[in-house]
Amino acid sequence: MAMTGITAGPFDAAALRADFPIFGRTVHGQELAYLDSASTSQKPQAMLDAMVAFYTTSNANVHRGVYTLGIESTEAFEAARDAVARLINAPSRREVIFTRNTTEALNLVAKTVGSERCGPGDVIVCTVLEHHANLVPWQVLAQQTGATLRFLDVDDQGHLQLDRLDEIAREGNVRIVTVTHQSNTLGVRPPVEALVRWARTQGALVVLDAAQTVPNRPVDVQALDVDFLAFSGHKTLAPTGIGVLWGREALLAETQPFLTGGEMIRSVALDRTSWNTLPWRFEAGTPAYAEAVGLHAAIDYLEAVGLEAIDAHEHAITEYALGRLGEVPGMRIVGPPDAADRGGVISFALDDVHPHDIAEILDRHAVCVRAGHHCTQPLMQRLGHTATVRASFYLYTTPAEIDRLVTGLLDVRRVMGV
Repeated sequence: MAMTGITAGPFDAAALRADFPIFGRTVHGQELAYLDSASTSQKPQAMLDAMVAFYTTSNANVHRGVYTLGIESTEAFEAARDAVARLINAPSRREVIFTRNTTEALNLVAKTVGSERCGPGDVIVCTVLEHHANLVPWQVLAQQTGATLRFLDVDDQGHLQLDRLDEIAREGNVRIVTVTHQSNTLGVRPPVEALVRWARTQGALVVLDAAQTVPNRPVDVQALDVDFLAFSGHKTLAPTGIGVLWGREALLAETQPFLTGGEMIRSVALDRTSWNTLPWRFEAGTPAYAEAVGLHAAIDYLEAVGLEAIDAHEHAITEYALGRLGEVPGMRIVGPPDAADRGGVISFALDDVHPHDIAEILDRHAVCVRAGHHCTQPLMQRLGHTATVRASFYLYTTPAEIDRLVTGLLDVRRVMGV
């Protein structure tokens, strides 16, 4: 799929913004400064065009019709699977399972592999850094199976601490280790490689929440050596309603389905049902096939821009943002003070002003930020906050947007009298 509007040569975020129609609108009479990409990304015209073209020329349910539209739709859906496999360097397309989002993908693992492998005397290892999507499913699994759930703590800057691993191992058989690839609240990137090495000594499986990394840097499941990885389309320039679970084929092949009915069957009789082969045995019902087309187009766009270049840009814009935010009186950065220790996410507090007030005043300047606990309440409690303001960046974030954030924060101080 040909991508239009992508500039050759040095990375140019300002030029890339022309590929995103939403940046053509104004809010309160001002150009949009979107600093909430950790929540969801904006969408390039190329992705929108791909979905419109599909719906207007080839829309039909997949894996069912032998007529032309049905064949075209199925081919487009399966081509998206190939694109995902290429993006994350999966050994086989059969290992790519389409879900609704990261949350569903992680629940799928917990409800299937987790339920089959965990019981009394077993241990599940999680971390305080996790988004609720990679915490609550393991709480429920522990409650249902009698397994013990243990958490690795962080230091006061959010760096994951591994000093309790040996102590945890003495509590029982470690079956699952689950961790985020990058904190959605702090941008911290945990030492996944060290955790994987330790998990292998325990015979444990490793589950990686990569919702915050697949969109913005190269992610290689073979190099990571994890067993399962999940990410969402909507954070990856793609539509809502589609996500991905990657899992090792040998593990998926021996796992019972999460949902039943529809395309996930091989045959059905009144007294028995046999399951389909991989990957379709985990894709019950009509899948989000049009959204898969959008995901394919988004992947093409990201690969054309270059994920290494996007990662470098996020590092540079984060470094610039940390410097500019340091100029604001009363600013308290939550998490590592150095851009080298984080991805494109900065959480902060400003004097005693409530984060929601900050976000509302910033909106008057057309600056979009997130305020709240960011679905990481245990992490917030550990760091002594009930809520923070979060600014998050992506390939289209420019220094001018950071400057407008700082101008808006100075106005917050004026309005709130601090």
